[in-house]
Amino acid sequence: MGPVRSTWSKSELDTFSDESRKILQNNKDLAEQTIDPDNDSILILTPMKNSAGYIPKYFELIDSLAYPHDKLSLAFLVSDSTDKTQQLLIDAKRRYQELGPVEKRFKRFDIYRQDFFNALPQEKRHLRENQRNRRIIMARARNYLWTRALEDEQWVAWIDSDLASYPRTIMRDLMAYDKDVIVPNCMFPFRNGNLNYRIYDFNAWQETPESLAMIAKLKEDDFLVEGYSSHPTHRKHLDKFDKNETLVPLDGVGGTFTLVKAHVHRSGVGFPTWIFQHQVETEGFGKLANANGFSVFGLPHYNIHHVNN
Repeated sequence: MGPVRSTWSKSELDTFSDESRKILQNNKDLAEQTIDPDNDSILILTPMKNSAGYIPKYFELIDSLAYPHDKLSLAFLVSDSTDKTQQLLIDAKRRYQELGPVEKRFKRFDIYRQDFFNALPQEKRHLRENQRNRRIIMARARNYLWTRALEDEQWVAWIDSDLASYPRTIMRDLMAYDKDVIVPNCMFPFRNGNLNYRIYDFNAWQETPESLAMIAKLKEDDFLVEGYSSHPTHRKHLDKFDKNETLVPLDGVGGTFTLVKAHVHRSGVGFPTWIFQHQVETEGFGKLANANGFSVFGLPHYNIHHVNN
């Protein structure tokens, strides 16, 4: 929530009804006591499932950020894990918040546990027929995490547990665009003789005339998912924009690295666990944010890298 305004221009007051004037008068004495968000503070949120092998790199990247630790809060949700993810996070919390130097301590470091008993084998994780239920569970996990962890932070950064690299200036870089929701272009490495990169996060996209025409023929509860050649959606992904298109409006977003102004979540915009405009989870979040009038943008040529898993 932003600050309570205690003064209004005459032209603004002239548009207010008598009832609105009564509300303003009633709140006048509370204006100075309103708690504003901690300026430039960021809540980093990361859901984890069997992520033990990625945790060392995860904290290496967090430590590399050109951002003061006392402005960063970390919150993790461990779900359905059978490895040492939870214990490694507990060890990391003790290392940072108790044993390490004060200047390396985070504002907060919280660990939550909520199991959904999603026993989908790793080799079936990306089968198209499993995506609807899988993504709904992921939406439930994200909603569980942000509704419990968000306090007075000004920004929320959703960061995957298994990223390989991102610029140390990424927080300030993305904040500088002053958008409600913004994502970089997440790539991953592959070898075809030489080392190359291709797009990883197909969940960040812009609708096209072709995709809208296709959507017009769908039933209300039809679910769309990206990245399957057998079911093309005709959307424009971040790797399809021209070099001069450095900042583009998006309809759907992914969750590999997503910076959100906290007031978006506080307004009630979360991750749909139901079909909203044919999407759920992060893509549904993008659609829902747009529907609520928030600005949703992507950076086609600002690259981060995901592990090739």
